[in-house]
Amino acid sequence: MAYILRRLLLTVPVVFMVTIMVFSLLHLLPGDPASVILGPDATPEMLAALREQLGLNKPIALQYWDWLTGVLHGDLGHSLVNNIPVIELIRQSFPATLELTIGTFIVVVLIALPAGIIAAARPGRLADYSSSLFALCGMSIPHFWLGMMFIVLFAMKLGWLPASGYVPFTQNPVTNLSAMILPILSTGLRESAVLMRMVRSSLLDVMNADYVRTAYSKGLRERTVVLRHALKNALVPVVTTSGLIVAGLLGGLVITESIFSIPGFGRLIVDSIFKRDYVTVQGAVLVSALLVIFINLLVDLLYTVIDPRTKSGRGAK
Repeated sequence: MAYILRRLLLTVPVVFMVTIMVFSLLHLLPGDPASVILGPDATPEMLAALREQLGLNKPIALQYWDWLTGVLHGDLGHSLVNNIPVIELIRQSFPATLELTIGTFIVVVLIALPAGIIAAARPGRLADYSSSLFALCGMSIPHFWLGMMFIVLFAMKLGWLPASGYVPFTQNPVTNLSAMILPILSTGLRESAVLMRMVRSSLLDVMNADYVRTAYSKGLRERTVVLRHALKNALVPVVTTSGLIVAGLLGGLVITESIFSIPGFGRLIVDSIFKRDYVTVQGAVLVSALLVIFINLLVDLLYTVIDPRTKSGRGAK
C-alpha cells in the first residue's frame, strides 16, 4: 500500500508539469493565436474580440491559472468552430477509439503470447523461424497499407465486410462489429509482431536461468516449466511493451481512423488542427497525455503483482 501511495503521489507533479507543457506549447508558438485562428482577412475589431474571448489580453500566468481552474472543474473550454464544449467532443469521439484500442489489444495478445512462447520454447526450429518471419513482415509492412489491402480484398473483391461506416455498438452491435474487424486486424497484426518479439526475447533470457534448468532436471514437463516457472518472470518487459502499445493506440490511431472513416479521438485532434480549433487541440492533447500517465501508472502497479521485489527497487531487470 505504501508503494502505491508513493507512486500516486509521484504522479501529481508529473500531471502538473504536463498541464504547463500543454498550455505553454500552444501559447509560445510564434505569432498571434487570434490571427492564426481568424486568418489573414480578420479585421482589428474581430481580432480584439477574439483575444478578449480567449483571455489573451491577460498575463500568461493568469491565463494558465484560469485554464487550469477550468480543467480541475472538468471544463476544457468550448470549440472555436462550433461552440460545443471540448469535453463533449471528446466524450463523443472517445468510445470509437477505445473500442478500436481494446479490440486491437485483444488481437495482439491472442497472437503475440502463443507465438512468442512457442518460438522461445523451440529456438532454431520451424516454429521459431515462422514466428520470426511473421514478426519481420508485421513490423515492415505499414498498417495503413495493410488496411487498404484489406479494404480491396475483403470489402471490394469479396464483399464480406464493409470498408467504412462506423455505427456505435449500442445502436447496432452487428454492424458495429463487422465495421471494426478490418481496422482492428490491420492495426493488431503489426502491434502483435512487436509484442511477439518482446515475448520471445524475454522468455529466451529466462529460459537460460539456473532455476529453469533445475526445473527441467527434476523431470518437470516442458509446458509446466515454461508456463508456470519461466513465463511469469519474463512478463515484466512484456507488460512494459504492452503499456506502450496501448498508450500509443489511444493517441495514435488517427491513420487507421482516417482510412476506415471512424470518428475517433485521433481524428478529432487532427481535424481540430486543420481547422485551427486551438481550444479543442489543447483539451484533447491534455486528455491524451493524462491517459498515457494513467497507463504508465497502471503498468507500474502491475509490476508489483508480477514481481513484488519491484516495491523495494530490487526487481528483475
